[in-house]
Amino acid sequence: MHGATASRKSLTEWLVSIPTVVWLLVFFVVPTLTIFAIAFRPVNLDGGIGTGWTLETWRGLANPNYPSIVWRTVRLSVATTFICLALAVPCGYFMARVRESWRQALLLLVVVPFWTNFLVRVFAWRELLHPEGWLKQGLVFLGLAAPEAQLLYNEYAVLLVLVYTHLPFAILPIYAAAEKFDFRLTEAARDLGAGALRAFWNVFIPGINRGLLTAFLVVFIPALGSYVIPDIMGGPSSKMIGNKIAQRTFSDRNWPHASGLSALLTLAVLGPMVVVLMLQGRRQPAANKEGPA
Repeated sequence: MHGATASRKSLTEWLVSIPTVVWLLVFFVVPTLTIFAIAFRPVNLDGGIGTGWTLETWRGLANPNYPSIVWRTVRLSVATTFICLALAVPCGYFMARVRESWRQALLLLVVVPFWTNFLVRVFAWRELLHPEGWLKQGLVFLGLAAPEAQLLYNEYAVLLVLVYTHLPFAILPIYAAAEKFDFRLTEAARDLGAGALRAFWNVFIPGINRGLLTAFLVVFIPALGSYVIPDIMGGPSSKMIGNKIAQRTFSDRNWPHASGLSALLTLAVLGPMVVVLMLQGRRQPAANKEGPA
């Protein structure tokens, strides 16, 4: 009887999981495998995909310009992620500690930027940082910037807008984790002699580790594939790998090469996810061992 109940429960779980599995297969696994497959096809002289199979695309990825582009992409993505986390942690902490009536208002302020079109927000920053913009003129007037200073078309402008764009994605999961955190633990640490900073770092931060991991992934992964922000805010020396993929796809119509670059980007995205899953897998058995006997 017990075996029949277990089998029925297992069947129910499989039936409930089928829609999710089908969705992942159709919209993730199949497109990803298609991208990898196209990377092994030759280029059609008229544009598009040729017939047969070749490794020429992968040899072409040895272009001496690509290491600098890849390094810039990783550098800007990592910087964006850690700046967003550094800003989001105190924001999430503060939002979780204020009164309930204030939480809703602060949460609304975090999601308000999503009400405006993404391109409109990026072009707004372009106008702000433009050499003739009021921000540049104000900094020059105050003596904080030289007249020849360039606020636009450089990596700093790209980084600024990347942080602005992705910061809400970091705040929301950290706030969700902080809201569930038992702040009596930090108060107990203070009572035992820990300073405010030590209690925050040694008690609060480990207590919201899942929110931090989620924030890391939802910022780092989209930042790696960014191409609109570098295209609008950066100059020729600020292009990221996403810009090269877009160029190979739309301008050059070299789809195998674009697929090869996309495959490399996919591997770069999957790497952090695999590391996170491995870390969570190690923590789970440890948590089970520490549980009540």
